[in-house]
Amino acid sequence: MGMWGKYVPVTVRQNRAKRKINKLKKMGHHIEPIEINGRQIAKEFWGRRWCDHLDTFADYSNRLPRGKTYVRNGSICHLEIQKGRCEALVNGSRLYRVAVEIKPLKKSIWEELKKSCQGKIGSILELLQGRLSKHVMEMVVDPYGGLFPKENEITFDCSCPDWAGMCKHVVAVCYGIGSRLDQRPELLFQLRHVDPTELISTELAFESSQNKDQLQSDDLGALFGIDLEDSITAPPPDK
Repeated sequence: MGMWGKYVPVTVRQNRAKRKINKLKKMGHHIEPIEINGRQIAKEFWGRRWCDHLDTFADYSNRLPRGKTYVRNGSICHLEIQKGRCEALVNGSRLYRVAVEIKPLKKSIWEELKKSCQGKIGSILELLQGRLSKHVMEMVVDPYGGLFPKENEITFDCSCPDWAGMCKHVVAVCYGIGSRLDQRPELLFQLRHVDPTELISTELAFESSQNKDQLQSDDLGALFGIDLEDSITAPPPDK
């Protein structure tokens, strides 16, 4: 068997996890599982870059592949992200409780990031969808001056008997966070205790609102075959 124990096929692990999830649901627990289709854990900007950031954690490089396998197998039965904290249930030889805590983003880094982004971000939607310029997006995910936590800013706990600091269950949860950010990227700001609206430029937001109003006006004019501005300013006809 070796040090890793007997090999368990992927389909067996997946079926075990599904049974645990269904059992928890029947017991009335609020469950938010991580479901991966294919090998790619995250597909959108924030999720992908979060996972790329984890890949740089050299101190845990020997644990990362097994943690990724757990995510892909559907072993994360529940993952909930709160302010500065993530709580999860991971199915292994039994169900393990995992907690990952992330320190708040340093105020100096946040202030510098706000300063660098000043006048460059006009809406929350563009920011969360990663549709800003490459320069701006690289600033917010910079490993030293961006939103992602460093290794020493993450603490964790797992109910498994593994003596290692970051066991495979904890690694799975960390990558599971990346998958969850695909659907809800705003949770990253919640994890780091910062308000994304502070990155928004008031001037750009006002211009965006004006452009939206103008587009709606142009669309209505085209629809009814009239010039709305002329219709508004033209004097009323004589009786």
